[in-house]
Amino acid sequence: MISTLFSNPILFILLAFSIVTAISIHEFAHAKVADILGDPTPELQGRVTLDPRAHLDLYGSIFLLFVGFGWGKPVQFDPYNLKNPRRDAALISIAGPASNFILALLCSGLLWLFTFFAIPVISTIGFIILPPLIMMNVLLGVFNLVPIHPLDGFKIVGGILTDEQASEWYKLERYGLLFLMMLIIPFGGSSMLHSIISPILDFLNNILIP
Repeated sequence: MISTLFSNPILFILLAFSIVTAISIHEFAHAKVADILGDPTPELQGRVTLDPRAHLDLYGSIFLLFVGFGWGKPVQFDPYNLKNPRRDAALISIAGPASNFILALLCSGLLWLFTFFAIPVISTIGFIILPPLIMMNVLLGVFNLVPIHPLDGFKIVGGILTDEQASEWYKLERYGLLFLMMLIIPFGGSSMLHSIISPILDFLNNILIP
């Protein structure tokens, strides 16, 4: 991504804005739902806010700039403060991707309005700013639904299984990073993760972006 800064500074700014917005809304949603469900941990840590400074991770941001893959600061919550720890953890987890999809839908709605009501200047600005914002939120939402720890999909699956099934499922948590690295590392020019989620991303983006 850092190469874009020198080859196309405007595109770099748009991408940076889209990434920061997507990460901030994602982590805020986790924190807000945890707070609603009775855990004060995110509030005490200053995470129930849309301020990007509360959600950006230093190393995750550096990796994003130089490697093209990064992460935000995970929202911490205490399961002992939750009435139904496994179910509520799933609700907290699904809130992040859901917030990204909702923001993508709202931006898409604006784009479709700009398509039907071509307002000079405003429509032009909209078609410059909104598409990368939609694509980044769709990407973050879909990626985090992959059921591998530490992604949100892992706890979401854990929340819908029976107690016995969940006990077996959570034994896989220790291998999560290994599985994730195997998916992300490219083999033959493309990663397994790219092959899995690209059709989904293309389908959603083609619907959301006029």
